[in-house]
Amino acid sequence: MAAVLLGAALAACSVRVGGPDSGPDSGSTSGPGPTGSVSATPPAPAASPSPATAPAPGAVVIRDFVFEPADFTVRPGAVVTVRNADTVEHTLTAQDRGFDTGVIAPGASATFTAPARQGASSYLCSLHHFMRGILTVS
Repeated sequence: MAAVLLGAALAACSVRVGGPDSGPDSGSTSGPGPTGSVSATPPAPAASPSPATAPAPGAVVIRDFVFEPADFTVRPGAVVTVRNADTVEHTLTAQDRGFDTGVIAPGASATFTAPARQGASSYLCSLHHFMRGILTVS
């Protein structure tokens, strides 16, 4: 019975969009009641990632045992911030020991100063040697 009533109600409604008869006096129905309207506005685009999810220039985030970004470039002597967004301790340590954050607890941050001399330096997490990257100073 409900399906029959719904079908009858839908058949009684009509919506006209565009065409020569459309307009305020064309008799078209544009919604559920005398003041209703149909909106053709598309939904708002999805929000872009928050600044907290993307590292700032000269910053590294450690998440899921990965440096983000793993390879990055800074100016000579720049201060680099490393944030540990993981659940275990990590370090960011130059393989030649030219820079090192020391152990960073989960949820904490540490900084180091990039070398004053231009060039590339390989680095790793001294606790998890499979975590690697390259710091380029230019």
